[in-house]
Amino acid sequence: MLKVLFAGTPDVAVPALRQLAEDREHFEVVAVLTRPDAPQGRGRKLTPSPVKEAALGLDIPVLECDPKEPTFIAELKATGAEAGAVVAYGKILKEDVLGALPMGWYNLHFSLLPQWRGAAPVQRSVWSGDSITGATVFKLTRGMDTGPILAQSTCEIGAHDTSGDILERLAEDGSHLLASALTAMAEGRIVLQEQPQGAYEVARKITHEDARIRFDVPVFAADRQIRACTPEPGAWCMLHPQGVGDSASQPEAVEASSNAERDMGDAEPFHVLKARPADMNDPQVPNDLGPGRLASTKKHVWVGTATTPLELEEVKAQGKKAMRAADWARGARLSADAYAD
Repeated sequence: MLKVLFAGTPDVAVPALRQLAEDREHFEVVAVLTRPDAPQGRGRKLTPSPVKEAALGLDIPVLECDPKEPTFIAELKATGAEAGAVVAYGKILKEDVLGALPMGWYNLHFSLLPQWRGAAPVQRSVWSGDSITGATVFKLTRGMDTGPILAQSTCEIGAHDTSGDILERLAEDGSHLLASALTAMAEGRIVLQEQPQGAYEVARKITHEDARIRFDVPVFAADRQIRACTPEPGAWCMLHPQGVGDSASQPEAVEASSNAERDMGDAEPFHVLKARPADMNDPQVPNDLGPGRLASTKKHVWVGTATTPLELEEVKAQGKKAMRAADWARGARLSADAYAD
């Protein structure tokens, strides 16, 4: 039986923790390492991470100390762990920590390494239009996601999948991949494969500003951006329900409007939770919408892009709950000049 210390933080790491904890034939999860409780919500109440909540429910001791602290290695060794399993922990483990466990540390990463090393592999994969992604179990070394590979599995990216959809599938599939890879490693039945050398794209973290939707791009690009940023950090734009007056009747005029004109309106943050390229076989779809211009019927809401329109399906206006886009539009009192940017 392999004694494992599990390191992770968000929801996506919970399936792997549960898989290891429930496989008592092969593993003993001796402790869980996660971030300290953090303020959440409007009340800023200190809230445990999803992994901590799961660990407490499984009666597993929890460590919340920073791996950079001088006392961490002593606390780590006191757990009796032989190996570490890492899933979305969120902190870099330095070389002395990596060398503190006799069998090393092993990470479940949600991409087909060496492609998309870094913090947001699924989001960047969706945004780039990849048709396939996957999960990789590899041994942690000094480099960022560069260690030798134990096992991989693949996952298709559907035409309408969000990053949240993909992560949910990978979290479940990856939990089994991690368990089987660690079992094979402990029993000496696996040969680690070095990652091929080369220049690969890095999956840098997606910021709030990155998630601001661009409508001056082809519809497929706007669609990918929205799906990549859903559910986190959330795709958004600024909504101008009354436009900027008569000059906004043409897309070129919207572009030329001064910042002062825009600021005079009642622009507000607007989140797009679900959208897809409009069906251009539908005669109701307007084919002359400029980038960012809005149009709606009783059942549909469209926004223009640099090519064909994007249909909004689910949205969240400022201070409102999430709702079907058509329901929102009926109560939004949009002018004929309404636009988003």
